[in-house]
Amino acid sequence: MSVVYGRFAFPVLSSFPLRNSFLRRRALTRLLYFTSGAAPADSAKQTARAATLSPGNNSLSPTPLSSNLAVSSVESLTAHQKDQISLYVRTLLQWNEKMNLTAVTEESEVMTRHVEDSLAILPPLQRSYLSHCAKSTSLEGLNVVDVGSGAGLPGMILAIACPIHIGWKFTLLESMKKRCYFLEHIVTLIGLSNVQILCERAESVGQCADFRELFDVAVARAVAEMRILAEYCLPLVRVGGLFVAAKGADPQEEVKRAENSIQLLGASILELCTVESHSPKGQRTSVICVKDRATPRKYPRQVGTPAKLPL
Repeated sequence: MSVVYGRFAFPVLSSFPLRNSFLRRRALTRLLYFTSGAAPADSAKQTARAATLSPGNNSLSPTPLSSNLAVSSVESLTAHQKDQISLYVRTLLQWNEKMNLTAVTEESEVMTRHVEDSLAILPPLQRSYLSHCAKSTSLEGLNVVDVGSGAGLPGMILAIACPIHIGWKFTLLESMKKRCYFLEHIVTLIGLSNVQILCERAESVGQCADFRELFDVAVARAVAEMRILAEYCLPLVRVGGLFVAAKGADPQEEVKRAENSIQLLGASILELCTVESHSPKGQRTSVICVKDRATPRKYPRQVGTPAKLPL
């Protein structure tokens, strides 16, 4: 059920259990629920050689995607999708002159550091989902949340690139209103029908019955270290789903520190997958976790606590 106001639809948070009436009202006023249509993207089943971490295996070294994997990039997109990407980049830089959306100020650098880097998440995400989460060989109907989306990275880029004809839906979760205004503008400008914007803190949304353990996949890029990020993301992922964190070339120590936190939240580290990126630092790592069981009800903790006191 939703309350429609003008061209916005606000979900009714009648089952919101947190500090109930106040947070219900606050969340209702801060939710921006959008829909808008990316053109179909050419897609192929992705395969990769990955290091699956079994109990007792202390090796956290990332392994590269196999050479026969068609790495997703701007060049692999359709002409329409490339136009959408270009429009996004130009608009990002225009808005960036008035608000802090990115430290990058050149169009070519946005393409390499942000767009290509976001697209690099797709191959390991698709392969891991097919091999560990899908009930069939289909990727149809994935429900994806981008936690701490910022300027829409990677969520907006993935929404443009992913095939809408198989029903992928994206929720971009961002707590800063000015960034949500930008995301709203982009969704309308580009004309996406598979995106909704959620303006709220991850800790609050994770305790909301309307969103808790709803999503097949949670993705995050450049948000926080893994212990904090796991508490933001895993409560939103359904049992059997994936949490994918885009990290740098050498995240092993960070991931090692987060192992206990990830297990406490109901998941386990599935693999660390090296992906090639055109960003200045080149190689990147996708840290992929699979949700094994429900997250204990007390997580996520109150707003601000995960960052102050990581698990």
